[in-house]
Amino acid sequence: MNTYKIILASNSPRRKELLAGLGIPFEIKLIPGIEEGYPADLPIHEIPQYISAEKAAAYSIAEDELLITADTVVVLGEHILGKPADAEEAKKMLRELSGKTHLVITGVCLTTCRKQRKFSVSTKVTFKNLTEEEIDFYVSRYQPFDKAGAYGIQEWIGYIGVTGLEGSYFNVMGLPVQRIYDELSSEFGVVCYE
Repeated sequence: MNTYKIILASNSPRRKELLAGLGIPFEIKLIPGIEEGYPADLPIHEIPQYISAEKAAAYSIAEDELLITADTVVVLGEHILGKPADAEEAKKMLRELSGKTHLVITGVCLTTCRKQRKFSVSTKVTFKNLTEEEIDFYVSRYQPFDKAGAYGIQEWIGYIGVTGLEGSYFNVMGLPVQRIYDELSSEFGVVCYE
C-alpha cells in the first residue's frame, strides 16, 4: 500500500496521460498564476529544474501527499524557445528548428513534507527540413500554442518531421515518466505495479 497520495500540479493533458500510464492513482491540483521566472544568470540547462522547484514552493503539502511539478523547455543552441504567442511566432519557431537538432529539457521536482528530489532529463530531437506548406498546415490544424518550441512530437509534425531522437520520447511530450518511476520507487517507496 502506497503511503503517499500523488498530486500532479499540471493542467497539461499530455502530462496527465503520461503519469496515468504508470498505473498509480493521482489527482490534479493547480494554483493559477504561478510565476515562471528565473534569474538572468542561470545557465540554460538549469532553468526547467529551477522553475519546477519554484512551482513546488507555491503549494502547501499535507503529511501524506507527494507533489509532482515539472517544466519543459526547448533549447536551440543557446536560445530557449518557449510557448508561441500566436501563429506567426509558432511558424518562426518551426522554421528555426527545421533541419536542425535541438534539446528538450524537462525539470521535475518530487516534493513531500520531509523530502524533495529535483532532476532534469534531456532529449535530443532532429527535424528534417520542413517546407513552408508543412509548417503552415501544422500550425493552422494543430494550433500548438501551449507547447514549448511550438510542436508536439506526438502530433502530425512529429510523424512527418522528426528524423532522429536520442533519449526519452516521453520527455519530449513533457514528462520523463521512466525517470519519475525510478525516483518514486527508489526514493519514496511508491509501488507502481500492485
